[in-house]
Amino acid sequence: MLTELSIRDFAIIDRISITFKEGLTVLTGETGAGKSIIIDAIQLLSGGRGSVEFVRHGTKKAEIEGLFTIGSDHPIHKVGEEFGVDIDEDGMVVLQRTITHQGKSICRVNGKLVTLGIMKEFGHSLIDIHSQHETQSLMDPDRHIELLDIFSGDDMKPSLDEYQRVYDKYRVLKKRYKELSENEQEMAQRLDLLEFQLRELQEAEMQPLEDDELSEERKKLMNYEKIYQGIHDAYYSLYGEQKGLDWLSHAMTSLESTADVDGELAKLSEEMSNSYYIIEELTFQLSNQMAALEFDPERLNQIESRLNELNRLKKKYGATVDDMLQYASRIEEEIDEIKNKDSHLNKMENEIHELGQDAVLEAKALHDIRTSSAGTLSQYIHEELRDLYLEKASFAVDINLKEGRKSDPELDGNPVQLLPNGIDIVKFLITTNPGEPLKELHKVASGGEMSRIMLALKRIFSRHQGVTSVIFDEVDTGVSGRVAQAIAEKIYGISEGSQVLCISHLPQVAAMADTHVRIEKRVDNDRTHTAAKELTYDEKADEISRMITGAELTETTVEHARELLLMADKHKKR
Repeated sequence: MLTELSIRDFAIIDRISITFKEGLTVLTGETGAGKSIIIDAIQLLSGGRGSVEFVRHGTKKAEIEGLFTIGSDHPIHKVGEEFGVDIDEDGMVVLQRTITHQGKSICRVNGKLVTLGIMKEFGHSLIDIHSQHETQSLMDPDRHIELLDIFSGDDMKPSLDEYQRVYDKYRVLKKRYKELSENEQEMAQRLDLLEFQLRELQEAEMQPLEDDELSEERKKLMNYEKIYQGIHDAYYSLYGEQKGLDWLSHAMTSLESTADVDGELAKLSEEMSNSYYIIEELTFQLSNQMAALEFDPERLNQIESRLNELNRLKKKYGATVDDMLQYASRIEEEIDEIKNKDSHLNKMENEIHELGQDAVLEAKALHDIRTSSAGTLSQYIHEELRDLYLEKASFAVDINLKEGRKSDPELDGNPVQLLPNGIDIVKFLITTNPGEPLKELHKVASGGEMSRIMLALKRIFSRHQGVTSVIFDEVDTGVSGRVAQAIAEKIYGISEGSQVLCISHLPQVAAMADTHVRIEKRVDNDRTHTAAKELTYDEKADEISRMITGAELTETTVEHARELLLMADKHKKR
């Protein structure tokens, strides 16, 4: 959930900090007080497009910061791993957005600078914003297959993963086939280049790990004096009269003389003897090392020359000798492919055909799951629409196979086109008037109907999407009466599964709030300021009363407001 929101020098807001709680939080206030500006700020945290117009007049930058608390199983943990952002065990994610008066946008996630695109990935995992006027993902036909798959639950994921594994192989192989079969001139030029590169690599006669071994040998030759002096000093500290080994021998002999009279000293004597012989062996090794040391300037020159040659090749073919050897192996295979193009093309055609048919079988499994889930989804949506007094509305999930070309793989004798998510084209269709044909969701015209349809869909999908905070910005525009009450109940229902923040002018929605925040605007020293105040129960009743009358409070409207609050409490208990 969104726990804390801090905004500074943003539009008409100079500085504001709001603490949010679980459940349904409703923001109310006069038009122009800054309610939607707060939602705009949250939208920027989710990766929305910024503008210099957001920076408060007379200041250098606008700053927005949001603190989110999440569970250990939240999808954002995978997003963090993908983009290298640490998310601590406390489950806290801080999104920060700064917009300068020069129009520069700076994004941070948990203190790490990120691009706007990366911030959008985090934001979409945490925040789902809905408004009356913006195009919603629920209304986007391209997103409907994704939403249906989310609704399908655990049955879908393993099948989709397996399909995409096969599909990726199929796509890569088709791309390679196209490259190999098209444009003879490019292939001839490619062959010349690869043969030149292979000759250059083969003539270098590189050995595995050669660069590491040469670098180590060069290091020893360049530090010959230091190595020789170290071995020399160590050896003559141990070997010779009155040196280390001489004193160890004396200590060993002294302890041996007491070993037969004291059992404890016998153990020490044995350990001393072992230590003496170990040091003696070490002395012999130092002597051999010192005798073997030889400084060869010619060898050093040879190594330098060879490393220079390897470094020249690394700039073209790989960071290490092993990388270059692997590259040589790859281009050798590609040269063979190009020279024996016809046989390779025949082989690839067979592989493409087999992979295509495997992918179609996996896609058919996805199609069957979606078809089964579509019926259940339609049933749930109809129930939600009835609750919202759209009982005559008809909803359907339209699933069609993507028609392919003759060269595409076949399903039941008909070619189908393989897509990243299968072979299905999914669209949500609806009609709100009996006798009218089903139309695509985004083509439904009435604003009031659109609000209810969106809420019905959101009520279903919010259980499956895993979004931390759902935000509604005046989605209840254009409704009243019993429909307003139904919308209030649906919004509250969504808040049972995730935190909901809602800007509303409907008293029914405000009455349903677990937390009611009033946004107020005041003018000090000829500057506009915005403030947020969490209301007590009595203050809630007064605010709802103002929302009913739009003017002064009366006993009747206050009583009506308290009645709405009582009804809301009863609904929550049910």
